[in-house]
Amino acid sequence: MPLDASRNSLVLPLLGLLVEQPTHAYDLTTRLNERYPHLSATRSTVTSLLKALERADLVTSRVPERVGRRPPRTVYELTETGMADFRRKIEAGLREGLPASTDFVMAVAYAGALPPGDAMSILDTRADRLDQELAALQGFPGGVPEVHMLEVAYWRTILATEIDWIRTLTSRIRTQDIDWPEGTAP
Repeated sequence: MPLDASRNSLVLPLLGLLVEQPTHAYDLTTRLNERYPHLSATRSTVTSLLKALERADLVTSRVPERVGRRPPRTVYELTETGMADFRRKIEAGLREGLPASTDFVMAVAYAGALPPGDAMSILDTRADRLDQELAALQGFPGGVPEVHMLEVAYWRTILATEIDWIRTLTSRIRTQDIDWPEGTAP
C-alpha cells in the first residue's frame, strides 16, 4: 500500500461503493471483489484504507453495531469532503488515466457522479488529446522491421478503440440516450 493511502487504486471504487450506501469493511471487501475481481481487495487492506480515509475526513464511522450473533461492525459513510474528493478523483482519472488503465476504467465506472456537462467536457478533451497521440504514431521508425514494432500497432488499436468509445459515450450523454443519475445535472 502506498504511504499516501489516498493514492491506492482501491480508494476510488471504495468511495464509490460508499456513495451507493454506507456499510462496513467486510461488506465493502465482498462488494469490491464481486464487482472488480481484478483489484484483489483484502479485508485488512480495506479496513486500513477506511481508517486512513477517516483520518483524512473523507469518511466517518458510526458506533459499531451488532447484528444477531455476528461481531460488532463499524459502518462507514462518506463525508461532504469525501464526496468532493471522490469527484476530484473521477475527474483526474478521466483526464489523466492512461488509456486502458485501471485508473481510467475506475473513473469511467463512477463518471455518473459528475454533472453530464462536466463529464462530456473532460471526455471530449481526452479524446482530442488521444487523437493527437494516435496521429503521432503513424508509420514505423525508418529501417525497423514491423515485427520489432508490433507494440505500435497494438497501441494504435487501443487508442483508436478508446477514442471511438469516448466519442460514442459523449454523443449518448449529449442526446440523453443514456440515463444520467439525478442530482448531477448542471
